[in-house]
Amino acid sequence: MKAVTTRTSFAVAGIIAAALAVSACGSSDSSSSTSTAASTGITATKDATIAASVPSKFSTAGTLSVATDASYAPMEYVEDGSKEIVGADVDLANALGQVMGLKADVQNAGFDAIIPGLASGKYDIGMSSFTDTKEREATVDFVTYFEAGTSFFGKKGGPAPNALADLCGLTVAVEKGTIQADDANAQAKKCAADKKLTVLVFPDQNGANSAIISGRAQISMADSPVAAYQVTKSDGQLVLVGTPYGTAPYGIAIPKNSGLSGPILAALKNLIDGGQYAAILKKWGLEEGAITDPVINGAIS
Repeated sequence: MKAVTTRTSFAVAGIIAAALAVSACGSSDSSSSTSTAASTGITATKDATIAASVPSKFSTAGTLSVATDASYAPMEYVEDGSKEIVGADVDLANALGQVMGLKADVQNAGFDAIIPGLASGKYDIGMSSFTDTKEREATVDFVTYFEAGTSFFGKKGGPAPNALADLCGLTVAVEKGTIQADDANAQAKKCAADKKLTVLVFPDQNGANSAIISGRAQISMADSPVAAYQVTKSDGQLVLVGTPYGTAPYGIAIPKNSGLSGPILAALKNLIDGGQYAAILKKWGLEEGAITDPVINGAIS
């Protein structure tokens, strides 16, 4: 994550537009699977050739269970005042399902439980702002669909780190199981004893945000579209600070040997060619993270 880009110009304007189009981000229970996915508002057409390539296990069932940690607006979150899961990943999951002739069953799950859940067969795929990394590729396959990086945010007038090394001497709030948690913990080991980096790890991004607002931590780290969205929804309590880092691909997580990687890659290319992919990103103000050539296992580190 979960791991936009170092191109921060899109973040505020695009996310503000998305914020006006949806309700405020509400807190969610990331261990729950009772939430339901909202209708995409953007439809795609079943492709007979792609649908025929879907393994019979899934085509016979007619559904594809999609795990997501719905606390990471605007990518995936529970809409305020409801149990509906909304966001760019949800819209894309529904559209991919339509191309493959399947109904996407989007389920709310704790982020760090998704990959183990794929391995155990609890979920068919994971779409939760996963950064495609070589370490994760050892366990699951990925189909890349977006480019993302990490942004810092905190209170106005507070520290403004431009690199991980600038976190030394600070208290940082991050979400459990994310790239940001890994990066912060790795940096903590490099800091001098008199400039200790304290890393507070929370079950979801909402907890990390609260730590900043309450003063328990000075900085949080999240994917840049997510960080920008948190800032716009904080009523001025939070601001983007410093410089983003670490552009990398997002990937749809798929169990190895499931037979789904090929059909999902083909379905994504279909959505790119058909314009639905671009429409989904535009809906959420995420155009700057678009890619044109998705691949299977495209990790750069």
